[in-house]
Amino acid sequence: MSFNGNEGEQITLHDASIWTASYRNGGGSNGVNAHFFGVEKLKLILAQKDCVGVRMYYAKDDTGKPALVLVGVDKNENDLSNGVILDRSVPCPSYCGTPNPLNS
Repeated sequence: MSFNGNEGEQITLHDASIWTASYRNGGGSNGVNAHFFGVEKLKLILAQKDCVGVRMYYAKDDTGKPALVLVGVDKNENDLSNGVILDRSVPCPSYCGTPNPLNS
């Protein structure tokens, strides 16, 4: 299979809220329920030559906290590992915004 930039699927708020609650209540979150990356940082990945999307790797930082590592991917499913790689996201909690079905 090769990627074309249309991978992924929209889901309903109902499904998303059930899934995020299951994660929060399942004990696997290790205190981090979500990660925020600013639009300008995401644009750095997406603007790379041959980038058709973003792969997100689950990781643990130097302190053992959950992290997400983001990297661009080409149409042949290859990470653009010589390009922009993101981490150091803003975690929720503490930066969760107002309570809503995804974070409460």
